[in-house]
This record gives sequence, structure tokens and C-alpha cells, in this order.
Amino acid sequence: MDLLAHLEAYVATADEGSFSRAADRLGIAQPLLSRRIKTLEEHFGGSLFDRSRRRITTTELGVTLLPYARDVLDRAQRLRQVAGSARRSRVRAVGVPADCAPATLARAIRAGGERGITLGMRELTPLERESGLADGSLGYALLRTAPEQAAYQAPLGLASAPEPDASASGLTRRTVHLEELRPRRGSTARPSAPPPLLLLTEDQVPYFEDRMARAAARAGLPEGRIRPAGPAATALAETLAGRALLVCAEPFARQHGAHWTPLAERALHRGYDVSGAPGRTDAEDVPDWLAAPLASAVGAVPRRNGGPEPGAGGEDASARLAARG
Repeated sequence: MDLLAHLEAYVATADEGSFSRAADRLGIAQPLLSRRIKTLEEHFGGSLFDRSRRRITTTELGVTLLPYARDVLDRAQRLRQVAGSARRSRVRAVGVPADCAPATLARAIRAGGERGITLGMRELTPLERESGLADGSLGYALLRTAPEQAAYQAPLGLASAPEPDASASGLTRRTVHLEELRPRRGSTARPSAPPPLLLLTEDQVPYFEDRMARAAARAGLPEGRIRPAGPAATALAETLAGRALLVCAEPFARQHGAHWTPLAERALHRGYDVSGAPGRTDAEDVPDWLAAPLASAVGAVPRRNGGPEPGAGGEDASARLAARG
């Protein structure tokens, strides 16, 4: 039995005092309405209407049950309204790296709100963002990819302890080569253990770790010099204390008050694509108002067309020779 349809017939008949007018009100045939009333009476075990008079009247049982029937129908109507509102309001989960700039993410959230879309930012690892898109738990995500294939590139650099007098002393450099991190030859001072290079979770992806290892080997850095960073807060504390160098993008370093110098090796840039969940027509095409701030939140800009692509041979040769001395 369709309880809601039968209760609608019951309430309409009680309101109208007539089977024919109740049927017209509901847009159904009178015999169908009569059958629904009869089935409901059998269900409740008693008559709801007195049919012995010219104008039908509600029985004592019918009067008792009527407010409860109205309540059920009112709740069902509110349920339909809520469901309709939920369908109209679009909610999208967005997978982002943990080192995004919060203020830039806020711009994306506001832009979505202006378009009737609620964005929920979720900090996830590169693998979790990729799998979230595949299983449909994410509507959009920033995906890591090789910089020469990506729509956006974010230069990576080395964060270190703040240098208040760097500008005045001329220590600020436009870029740093990995070769420059080797111990200086011919120094009479007692060598100290060089600070490790820490990789955030965002950079612990196979293709990047492989490139970083090969670049470090070419630069003559010992194999154990590059290590996983572990928790970001601990890595930042070690970096700000001068005990480590953190490989990261510029917004993350500046946000936490660290000094930042970009790496000259363009093959070590981060590459990002902003992607939507496959198979969902309302999310597969990522709008510009979302893609641009998401990329900006990790310090990424659109990849330039033309010129040498990031790669093993993409660095400036004269700069590399100068760095080697």
C-alpha cells in the first residue's frame, strides 16, 4: 500500500466532505479514491467516514486519526523540499595539498559560493587526491604530474632559517644550484655535518624522488643528504632552527617566515593539473574561476609555451658551470 497516497485521499475527503470533490482535488478518478479509503479503513480496522447520510461525515476514529495523517503528509512534503534543495545546491569536495595558501583557497570558496556551489577543501597526499577522483569521493583535485606535461608549474626552492641582513650583505641569490650545497674544497675549517634536504609529503612521489636523486648524484651530494620530511610542523621547526633545508614552494616558506631561494634545476619544478571527477558532466570540465586560484594556492602559474622544457638539459649551461666553479 502506498501509505502517502492513501492518506492524501483520506485528508482530502475529510476536508471536502465529498468523494467526488476530493477526487477532483487530487486529480484522480472517484472509484480509485474510494478504493484507497476502503483499503485504509481495512488497514486501521475501522470506518473513517459515515456514508449513511447524503453528505459524508468523519467518524470518531476518523477525527482521532486526522491530525496524525496531516502531520505525516506535512513531514513528507518537507522531506521533498529538502531533497529538492539538496539537488539544486551543488556540493563539491576538492582535494588539495597540505601546503596550500589558506587565503587563496578562501578566494576559491567564495567564488564557488557566488555560483551556488559549496566547495569543501580536503588536505590529501598526491596519491589520495588521485584515488579520490577515481572513486568519486572528490569532485575536483590538484594532481601532481611531470612539469613538462602539466598545465601549471610551481618552482621549488630551499627554505632555510631567516636571514635578516641578507639583502644588505649581498647573500640573497636569484637561484641556487644543488652543486652549491657541496662542502667547499680547500677549506681549513673543521667540516661540520651539512644540513639535510627534507622532502615534504607533497614531493614524495616516485617520478619526483627519482629526478631529485639523479640531480643530487650529478651534483655530487651524498645519497643520505635527501630525506623524507615527516610531519610538516617538525620539518619547519628544524628548518627555522637552521638544522635543515626544506624543499618547498615559495608560498609555504613565506607563510611561515622562512627564507626561500628557488632551485635553478627546472626539472625539479612541481607540475600540476586541476582535474574534475571523470564521468561527472557537471565536474569534468574545471571552470577557470576554480582552476586559477587552486593553482595559485600552491604557487603554480600556467606553463609557458615555447622555450626549453624542464628537464635534464633545460638548465642554463653557463650558470651550471659557474656554480661548479
